[in-house]
Amino acid sequence: MPFPLPSGLDTASKAPHTPEPGAPPWCPAVPGRRVECGTEPRPLVAGRPDLGTVEVAYALVRRENEAAPARNTVMVNPGGPGGAPIDLAAWFSMLLGSLSPDHDLLLIDPRGTGHSGAVACGTDGFLWADRAEQRRITDRCGATLGPRAAGYTSAATADDFNAVRRKLGLGKVVLYGISYGTYLMPIYAERHPGTVRSIVLSGAYPVTFDPFGGPSARAISLSLRRICERSGACDGGAAVRDLRKVAAMLRARPVDLTITVGGRPQTVKLTESVLAQILTFSASGGLGGSPDEVSLIGTMPALLHRAAKGDTGPLVTAMTALYQQTADQDIPDMGLTIAVVCNDYTRPWSVDAPIRQRWRQFERALNRADPHGFGAFSREGYAYSIPDGGEVCIGWPKEGTARPYALSGRLPDVPTLVVSGDLDNNTAAENSRLSAAQFPRARFLSVPNTGHVAEMDASGCAVGLVSGFIRDERLGDTSCLAKIPPLKVNKPY
Repeated sequence: MPFPLPSGLDTASKAPHTPEPGAPPWCPAVPGRRVECGTEPRPLVAGRPDLGTVEVAYALVRRENEAAPARNTVMVNPGGPGGAPIDLAAWFSMLLGSLSPDHDLLLIDPRGTGHSGAVACGTDGFLWADRAEQRRITDRCGATLGPRAAGYTSAATADDFNAVRRKLGLGKVVLYGISYGTYLMPIYAERHPGTVRSIVLSGAYPVTFDPFGGPSARAISLSLRRICERSGACDGGAAVRDLRKVAAMLRARPVDLTITVGGRPQTVKLTESVLAQILTFSASGGLGGSPDEVSLIGTMPALLHRAAKGDTGPLVTAMTALYQQTADQDIPDMGLTIAVVCNDYTRPWSVDAPIRQRWRQFERALNRADPHGFGAFSREGYAYSIPDGGEVCIGWPKEGTARPYALSGRLPDVPTLVVSGDLDNNTAAENSRLSAAQFPRARFLSVPNTGHVAEMDASGCAVGLVSGFIRDERLGDTSCLAKIPPLKVNKPY
């Protein structure tokens, strides 16, 4: 469950430029490469012409050497749901720079994002709202979209991507999905198998996954043990025990955090679920990208140890700063994110059931989950922490919307690489292995000392292996993995 965008992708921005004559004003500039931009009209909801169309925007970044045919075209999705790759064209061109001489790069903003008719349904404050308010925002979004909500699905996006591919006259393409892109690209591959040359999925999870987030909950404890062992700064077992104690403390007595939103003070409660969410997402993103700095997860053993001893001040200060940073960001409306999550993702209730029955089904399913399967957290504390799972979509309307997606056929037998950072609590290795198991011919690559996503590794090892796989359709020499340094960790004593 890859929400929100991976660290690094969420801060990349479009460089100001003057588009080529005749190009759309949003068409990106990539030094040394020609970029073709356009849109493809698509029905919003198949069979409902009354709901209109959506113009799906694309940017085709041509190879440096256009005198020779392209060796491959790499079709990218950066995650989310809600990530729009066109404004990241220069970043992706740099990331895959070794392929630039003879590979084209196809960037398509999914319907409802970026330059493809961005969806707005009033989601302000979702990221720092309490759980009840997140459900209210989600319900309101569904009501605002009405029957148009059915148009915002991964299947529709996959079909849009194929329509753009066909319009451009491209043959088979390389699918490169990051985070949510690892959910989208298998759906594309199932629906359009004859158009796929190879697949790379980074920070992956399967199309059918645990809606209560058990793999991520378990990964948090494993990550704490690994960073302590590798750094020598702490005792991993003690860090996990401290986390368990702090989670129980917050479960019994949440702590108030005060942030400023729109010039006004606002209280956010630090609960067990909020701590779980932070350790799953914020503490996992971009690890390995700044090896000389202490990342958020590198501060956690010391913060948890002091909080477990009764001194919650440092933990409160750190969590307040994190929430304030989130509140200060210019976050686009999350309508597309919510619509895709609530239309597509696995859920522990019947979409066709009335609300009261949904709640009963949800509670029964949660009660059947192994209470010892959530690492240092309680079953309920973790299940209610997931912004794209648990019960957050329980009020999503059943009429005029889509149903959860399930793979129905065999995925194409093509070279496939699934990459996992071994400190990724978001799309944990347990889920990434399940993602790899969906394919007839997949290699699984674990990248040490990296989080969500491994290509953010400053050494260049992970992205080099990915680029090599795209070029050669096989995994090359992985000896560079042993040279990725461990994270810096603050000593708790």
